[in-house]
Amino acid sequence: MDIAQLQFLVAEGEPAQRQALVEMLKRLGAKQVADVPDGHAVLRHLGAGFAPTVNIAILDLALPGMDALELIRRLSELGSRAGIIVAGAQKPDVLFSIETMAHAYGVDLLGAIAKPVGEQRLQSLIANYVVPGTVAAKPAGPVFGFAEVGRGLQAREFDPYFQPKIELETGQVKGLEMFARWTHPELGVLGPAAFMSALEENNRIDFLDWSMIEKTVAACRALHDKGTPISFSINVDRATLAHPQFIAQITACLERHRILADYITFEMTESAVLSADPHFLERLLRLRMMGFGLAIDDYGTGRSNLQLLAAVPFTELKIDRSFVDGASRRRAISTVLKSCLTLAKSLDRRSVAVGVETKQDWDFLQGLGCTYAQGYYIAKPMPVDEFPGWLNDWRQFF
Repeated sequence: MDIAQLQFLVAEGEPAQRQALVEMLKRLGAKQVADVPDGHAVLRHLGAGFAPTVNIAILDLALPGMDALELIRRLSELGSRAGIIVAGAQKPDVLFSIETMAHAYGVDLLGAIAKPVGEQRLQSLIANYVVPGTVAAKPAGPVFGFAEVGRGLQAREFDPYFQPKIELETGQVKGLEMFARWTHPELGVLGPAAFMSALEENNRIDFLDWSMIEKTVAACRALHDKGTPISFSINVDRATLAHPQFIAQITACLERHRILADYITFEMTESAVLSADPHFLERLLRLRMMGFGLAIDDYGTGRSNLQLLAAVPFTELKIDRSFVDGASRRRAISTVLKSCLTLAKSLDRRSVAVGVETKQDWDFLQGLGCTYAQGYYIAKPMPVDEFPGWLNDWRQFF
């Protein structure tokens, strides 16, 4: 949105600094700028019914009457949709924590910056603003019970879709991750939201897991036969992998389709894989010794025990999309992303950034030394028979 169309509010207790910020905004092209000297005035401007509506408020951290920390909390309670920029004479670690706190409150914090405020930095934070409501919410889809989901599985209506995993340094396609989809006879292709809760509530995710494992290994064979010896990643539930017959069953599956274990990686969520259970750790070790890859998925969303993380013989660390999407624009998110990448490198593991949605995300990750990237910027999950055509197009692009 053009900065000239935005309504700004500058809240600064010191008159000279307040005036300097107003003039800076006008040099950047702002036409509508109001200013106030304290936190109570901010609430009056951002409260319901006040006109004109403030799009972006620049708050001094140490505002008289009500500082920016209290304001963030109060704005959260009011459901304010204004974009907030906090400026303060604080160290970077404090400003980072303010960003984290604001996001936890659900406030649209565009950034926290140290004083004195620089014009270029302020402009970059303003560019982060997105008008509320410009991204339409996806309507909720149907949710099925266990009996209907079971019928669909028995009828073999579930199929794996595959999303490419790209090596950032070279642009080469290095693997495909499996995503379960239900081709419903009446409603078409449905995602996990329609069927996973029914399987989880009845402790039968293994029904889906084994259907997807079998079909994914078959897809691997089909691509290999066409001259594309690519690796596949399969999401599995902890209970499926821990079953006493898992090793025997997966070995038989690979033998049926003449696929080496080296081409298959099993993905498990962070909360599932980080366990002190020696029996489960033994199972992971056996899989690694057989040649399978192991990936920790959604990393950063659980409560990691670093000692356990170092002990698990995983090959890939998949960084959750919440630390990838927007990392190029938000310093708080980028700091966590960099930490995850450093951890993976220090443990000599490959890193995978999930949820790469824009070229800006892609370029930012390349500069950080991330190993692989996945996301809609590259491709949406697709049926295996669509992959060869997509691969040809990708190779021409790179």
